[in-house]
Amino acid sequence: MIYPTGRAVLLAAAGAPAALVIGVLLPGFWYIGLGWPVFVFALTAIDAVTGAWPREPQAGLAIANTAFVGADISATVRLSFPRAAPRAVDAIVELSPLIDAPAGPRATIILAGQAGAAAIPLVAARRGVARITGLWLRWTGPMGLAWKQRRDPLDTRVIVTPDVRPVRERGAHLFLRSAMHGLIAQLDRGDGAEFESLADFQAGMDRRAIDWKQSARHSRLLAKEYRTERNNNIVFALDAGRTMCEPLGGVPRMDRAVSAALLSAYVALKLGDRVSLFGFDSKPRIASGAVSGARAFGLLQRLAAELDYSEEETNYTLALTTLGGKLNRRSLIVIFTEFSDPTSAELMLRAASRLLDRHLVLFVVLDDQELTDIAAAAPDTADDVSRAVTAAELLRERRIVTTRLRHAGFHVLESPHNRVGLKLVAYYIDLKRRNLL
Repeated sequence: MIYPTGRAVLLAAAGAPAALVIGVLLPGFWYIGLGWPVFVFALTAIDAVTGAWPREPQAGLAIANTAFVGADISATVRLSFPRAAPRAVDAIVELSPLIDAPAGPRATIILAGQAGAAAIPLVAARRGVARITGLWLRWTGPMGLAWKQRRDPLDTRVIVTPDVRPVRERGAHLFLRSAMHGLIAQLDRGDGAEFESLADFQAGMDRRAIDWKQSARHSRLLAKEYRTERNNNIVFALDAGRTMCEPLGGVPRMDRAVSAALLSAYVALKLGDRVSLFGFDSKPRIASGAVSGARAFGLLQRLAAELDYSEEETNYTLALTTLGGKLNRRSLIVIFTEFSDPTSAELMLRAASRLLDRHLVLFVVLDDQELTDIAAAAPDTADDVSRAVTAAELLRERRIVTTRLRHAGFHVLESPHNRVGLKLVAYYIDLKRRNLL
């Protein structure tokens, strides 16, 4: 495609006053005023046929095939001309809604000789398969009067997966650190419910563990050691409803929850527990069933990647009733959700209360720093006052819901989004040490 640039249009319009004067003063020679636009058109035509034609350059897009949600993606546009290359070429990439371009999907390629390249910084905004369908190129002729443009169709796919970097970077570190400090040994022996053996009482042991009869018989203090039960059931229930798809620090809440759940699942599998994944919105979406062993982590990761975003309201009654019917033994149920309003929170509380008879339920709630900042900001205008009052009311309603959950017997973990994985692992290990699972 070839069309005039803004410079050509302005240059042609510059002759309009002269044509108007000629038409007023010399009406018989009005056609002389057309000479300037015709001259500009001729220059534009010459500019269009000189230099490189739109079909000549070889272009390509180099981009990673996979990316973690929230991670940066490096995309590089490469271009080469067989002859007479222009000084610069504008390139625009047609992006999927799953990928954001903070500085825009456009780059200017400065050619050195007959080839050049430019990078376009991208960010994986949401999970799924992102498709890049086209690459637009545009440059001007030698005089800058004609644009030469073309579109190259592309069929490039970028698979955006849950962020498992915390699992790779922190999961093994947490497990090894626990082993270094004796936590694994302590979980195996010392605390728990199943009697293991008798040992000499040491400073720091629980005095309630002293076996007085055996101590009197052997004339020294003996304490009972217990073995912590393994093979506990851990269920990670992920709310994929509308409120969990809102961004938090540039990444949807649900993706923050998925990363924390995968990190905790990795540690739980390493500690010998059975883990299952359950996703729901208006109805149950995925249910993995209980799996065990570190090799099962890949299955959980694939299922988490399949949990899609939803614009529907969460049906807690249907989801939690279905989940409760699938569990045939006591389990730790970790529910990732967001309290959107008191009405939905009341429905959630009633549905979850049925699980307390047999199971241990932990709610994980991400702190909304944006709301906190709005409520704490100094108001300068009436709109600032309105926003601050609304934010404070939302925070108050959340505190009311979390307080009611704790009073009802639920465990509640509130955490910033950048620390939720570590805090959840610590909370899970603490529950396991206290033999509450």
